[in-house]
Amino acid sequence: MKNETISVAFVLPCLNEVATLEKCILRAQVALAEIREKFGLSGEVIVADNGSTDGSQDIARRAGARVVDVPERGYGAALLAGFGAAKSQYLVMGDSDCSYDFVEAVPMIEELLNGADLCMGNRFRGGIKPGAMPWKNRYIGNPALSGLLRFLFKTDIGDAHCGLRALTSPALKRLNLSSSGMEFASEMLLKSVLLDYRIAEVPVTLSPDQRGRDPHLNPWRDGMRHLIYMLLLSPSWLFMVPGLALGLLGLVLMTALLAAGGNDLVQIGGFFFGSHWAVMASAAMVISMQTIIMGLFAQVYNYKALIRRPSKRAIAFLTASRLEYWLLAGLLLIVGGLAWISTITLGWIASDYAGLSAMRSMIAAGTMCVIGAQVFFAGFLMSVVSGNRSQHLYAASV
Repeated sequence: MKNETISVAFVLPCLNEVATLEKCILRAQVALAEIREKFGLSGEVIVADNGSTDGSQDIARRAGARVVDVPERGYGAALLAGFGAAKSQYLVMGDSDCSYDFVEAVPMIEELLNGADLCMGNRFRGGIKPGAMPWKNRYIGNPALSGLLRFLFKTDIGDAHCGLRALTSPALKRLNLSSSGMEFASEMLLKSVLLDYRIAEVPVTLSPDQRGRDPHLNPWRDGMRHLIYMLLLSPSWLFMVPGLALGLLGLVLMTALLAAGGNDLVQIGGFFFGSHWAVMASAAMVISMQTIIMGLFAQVYNYKALIRRPSKRAIAFLTASRLEYWLLAGLLLIVGGLAWISTITLGWIASDYAGLSAMRSMIAAGTMCVIGAQVFFAGFLMSVVSGNRSQHLYAASV
């Protein structure tokens, strides 16, 4: 038995789980027995202890689990340490509060054996027992966050936040996970989606927490962490879409003001806009350009860090995105803006410094110069971020 290769590891994060830990370990061992019988795979239970002070470590050892001490606090930190200690091909993670029956992870191993990289539990398909999940989580929080994930990342995952899941060791390695808190679960799923992993789902049952105390999970705080992490990994929606919308709004308003000429009011719908609104239109376009540039940088970083596979369109754009093109575009905008300002100034001089009614044109010309400067210097930063080459993107797309 000592020389037997361990193929499956159940990793349980633990922080003062004396009331439920032994029962969880025993259910995991029952699951391992079924896995051995069905698939011929041996396994072990690893308890990643996060500094328990109630004797959970001793309980785990007596129950036959291997204990890994994890000094760094956090759900993600505990699981990362547990995964690191495991030498198994297949990894199962689940909480130590008896909210999940680890025997229900057996079909997950079957999914992995059939080619899945990650297998998620689905509590909405498997059943949620009374008292297992607060109503606001069940009917608002989880459906909203799971729905947003499906919308942002074009996936069909039904339950994005189930804590019982399994994945292969090679898949885990490629994910390069780093979150130490509750957002670890979101990082795992989102990166799996972005890397086009084959993701399966199986029904699991959620039971009430049996520890008799408040859970470590804070729904509002941790829900916000999940939301922020989703946005961080979706730069198109976080930066590009708002930036393009704001830029279009500013451009339409500025064009309308310039077309009206002089100080004439512009009516759009039931609203009237005068020359001072040119300042707002300018601000919208400048913020828009800055936001779009940040979105491009975020996309390049995601590709370089192998967080997501670049599309053919992205590869084509970044391959053609040379420093000299950025510099040329920026200089053309700056020169165009300065030429416009010069034309206005020369006209003012030619009129013997008569009253000047060119506020809108001056603001528009100044905006061109500012956007040109943004593009010019963004070219240098893009060169730094991308390493002045895009060949690495092809490796990410293989």
